[in-house]
Amino acid sequence: MTATQWQNILVLCTILGFATMEYVSRRYQNTVTATGNDTKLELFMFLSVLAVTQPLAIFVTSKLGHAWFPDYKNALADWPWWGMVGVLLLADDMTQYWWHRLSHSPLLWPLHRAHHSAEYMSIRVTFRNNFFYYLMMPGLWAAGALLYLGFGGMVYALYIVVKLLVILGAHCAWRWDEPLYRVRALHPLMWVLERTISTPATHWAHHAITNEDGVGHYKGNFGNLLFLWDIIFGSAHITRQYPQRVGLIDDQLFGQERWYHQMLYPVLQSRREHSALRLGGSIFEGPETPLKP
Repeated sequence: MTATQWQNILVLCTILGFATMEYVSRRYQNTVTATGNDTKLELFMFLSVLAVTQPLAIFVTSKLGHAWFPDYKNALADWPWWGMVGVLLLADDMTQYWWHRLSHSPLLWPLHRAHHSAEYMSIRVTFRNNFFYYLMMPGLWAAGALLYLGFGGMVYALYIVVKLLVILGAHCAWRWDEPLYRVRALHPLMWVLERTISTPATHWAHHAITNEDGVGHYKGNFGNLLFLWDIIFGSAHITRQYPQRVGLIDDQLFGQERWYHQMLYPVLQSRREHSALRLGGSIFEGPETPLKP
């Protein structure tokens, strides 16, 4: 089998594994309160990343490479695996950290807001974003360029699998790190792990509906594969606890935005009161304490 085929098989196994644990642990049944609006947004965004955005980035960078830099095709294919992984972590994962961090600014928030509008955590939330959020993501285009330069084969395939394993695990309704925190002998290991990769505890804090409880940290914990970027760049918040609620306060106050506005803004714009998904709209600056359920 080719490296791509191995990658697809391992990715599928990873998704099915986490989905199984969400159901076996009953965390999905007890905590995921998705509406039809949520399902459409998550399904169409997953399909768009898989069938449109990622293939488009690879196709365009390949075409531009052949047109402008034909002599550089596979120029770096002989690099050692550790060199490729190091460049991928910088060009893909670190740039994604900064793209994510910038997406919490007023200008780019409408392109990322959909990811935070879910009132639950689950692997189904992983690719829940605006279409243009991924289309403009620097790391995706950098990865396409690196593939043209020869960063393919099993190195890239395994990098993608490991990254998806961590990201799915960080969003999963089944909090895999929770039982490990209870084992005293594992505390040193968990101290290192939670400062290296994204975990449910650190990433759920990023999705919290409020920071008032000392657990939520929606203005930090931006890391995707590596949480180390948060440590280095001063945006980390580690409590080993999980926020009681996730989502957005303005959705509670004014109702959830329609899936097509969340996915296709600014092409389609919301008419909801106090909406960031329309020209002239802004991040909702309301009460820090959310409404009671």
